[in-house]
Amino acid sequence: MEEKDRLDSITRRIIGAAIEVHRRLGPGLLESAYEICLAFELRQIGLKIEAQKPLPVVYRDVKLDCGYRLDLVVEESIVVEIKAVDQLAPIHIAQLLSYLRLSGKRVGLLINFHVRVLKNGLKRIVNDFPDSAHSAAKGDKN
Repeated sequence: MEEKDRLDSITRRIIGAAIEVHRRLGPGLLESAYEICLAFELRQIGLKIEAQKPLPVVYRDVKLDCGYRLDLVVEESIVVEIKAVDQLAPIHIAQLLSYLRLSGKRVGLLINFHVRVLKNGLKRIVNDFPDSAHSAAKGDKN
């Protein structure tokens, strides 16, 4: 439960920072502007941030750079994918799930800043890695 509580606490702090960025900037800017401002806000509250982190694809036991970049990785634990679109689509959720699977992270936040009220643009995604190499390596029985 300790790891879950830690991830929940970090997630709440990220959401609070995103709400602050949205309150100050509003909708209508580019994703890159929100990303830079959110990274700044998260650093201000003492969280460790990696921006535009390369995400290689492991294919036949070889790590290949396919050009994937994680918008933000917070505290080496949570992947934050930033959008500025009219509305989130299933492909955005699939993208974040793929990033979680490829990175080995369990929790991701999909944040769409192009909304009037930010809570309507938030999705928290948890990937417990059922039937994957990660679960098998950890001995999980999911």
